[in-house]
Amino acid sequence: MIEGKFGDNEELIFPIEIIAAEGLEFEIDAILDTGFSEWLAIDKQDVDELGWLYVTNQSMQTARRFDKFDIYLGKVRIDKQEFDIPVHAAIGVTDILLGRKWLRNRQLVVDMASGVLTLGENP
Repeated sequence: MIEGKFGDNEELIFPIEIIAAEGLEFEIDAILDTGFSEWLAIDKQDVDELGWLYVTNQSMQTARRFDKFDIYLGKVRIDKQEFDIPVHAAIGVTDILLGRKWLRNRQLVVDMASGVLTLGENP
C-alpha cells in the first residue's frame, strides 16, 4: 500500500517510480485522475527522454478536447511492484496522471476529513 497526499486543490497525489529504458529510475508524484480511463499519461517531451518503445497512437476525448496520444510501452514501479504498461503521451500533458485502470487491481481509500489517502492491493 502506498500513502498519498492531497494537493492544494484536493488532487490525489501518489509517489511512483518511472523506469527508463536504460534502467534509470525516477521517483515522481503522479495525480490519480478518475476521469482518465487508461493507465498513465505523461507529456510527450518527458516520454522521449525515457527511451520507451513507441507502439501506436490513439485518439481520445479529454476534458478539454479530442486529442491524439502516442502510446509507448513504459515501466513503472508502484508499491514495490514493477508494471509494464501502455503509456499515453501527448504535448501539453501538464501533470503525470494515473488513470482508472489502476483501480481494477488496487483499492483506493480517500478520507479527506481524516487526511487518509492510500492506494493498495485489493484485499
